[in-house]
Amino acid sequence: MKKIITLYLLGIAACFVSVKAQLPKLKELPVTAKFGGYIIGNYSFYDDGTKDESAGFSLRLARVYVNGSLMNDFKYRLQMEVNGAPGVDKGPRIVDAYVEWVKHPEFTVRLGQMKRAFTFENPYNPWNQGFGSYAQAITKLAGFSDRVGEHGSGGRDLGILLQGDLFPVASDNHRLLHYQVGVYNGQGINHNDANRSKDIIGGLWFAPIKELQIGAFGWAGRYTANKVTVDRNRMAFGVKYESDWTVRAEYITSEGRKSNQLFATDGADGWYATIGVPFGKQFKVYGKWDVYRDEKSSDTQTSIYGISLNYWLAKDLLIQGGYSFVNARSAHYDELGFRTTSESFYNHLQLQVYVRF
Repeated sequence: MKKIITLYLLGIAACFVSVKAQLPKLKELPVTAKFGGYIIGNYSFYDDGTKDESAGFSLRLARVYVNGSLMNDFKYRLQMEVNGAPGVDKGPRIVDAYVEWVKHPEFTVRLGQMKRAFTFENPYNPWNQGFGSYAQAITKLAGFSDRVGEHGSGGRDLGILLQGDLFPVASDNHRLLHYQVGVYNGQGINHNDANRSKDIIGGLWFAPIKELQIGAFGWAGRYTANKVTVDRNRMAFGVKYESDWTVRAEYITSEGRKSNQLFATDGADGWYATIGVPFGKQFKVYGKWDVYRDEKSSDTQTSIYGISLNYWLAKDLLIQGGYSFVNARSAHYDELGFRTTSESFYNHLQLQVYVRF
């Protein structure tokens, strides 16, 4: 019996060898890879006692990445965040992981985990954003620490994105119109979908000159947590100019309740205006007016007036110092839905060091 089984297995192996010998050899794909990363160290000081837990030294970000191309028609990116203590949605984790077909600039396809196609500021790398944090409206309404209760996702989600640039202008090598449409789970990074609906996010902007974009964005979706599903419908309108000078401004409005606080009203909005003025090649000063209204009301409005000094000691070494005056107003609800409000004024000093490798 053992001899029969042995002969049977040898026969199967011979068949596999014969089939493999007949298969055509696949060409090896030309692949490029670039490895890198960056670290952002932070020190914060507040003169308001309620912010003490956020004060002191911290590691804002430590990330490593690899990106490159496949067959010249595909690009890929994998980025991991490696700072923070391990835990649920904390510690080392993947932030970007996608492949993109880029053969034609008029129509590209990106699949995986990526930035949501919403607002001008959301896709900015922290190196280029100018401040020690993103605008409040971006943080609360683009998926960083989202108003609906979603875990911190850095403005990212899992899905597919179609985008392209149309109508080339030969004189300065730019294109007049950009479009983008994405379909996402709606649950943020590293999470499967929790409902049967998908988020649709899109944008359209016009570039009369290479450095200037004027655009609008829309977001229609739903978010689910702890068996509570809430709508997330948003619009944004903005303008940005990026050259030696920087001018960036956006308004974002949102309709949809919070999954973790059903007494709060379903509307929120915010806006910001940023200007960056260069002083030589190594020094740039940014100023910002930043407003967020958690319930579209004056008693839930937090206004920040800030200035940020950016000095490049070298191409990959940046020192950033910032000052902000904050007028914070917020609403609070007890278990019966009784509403109270609070207001505070405080100053915030911040020093950050950026190192890239």
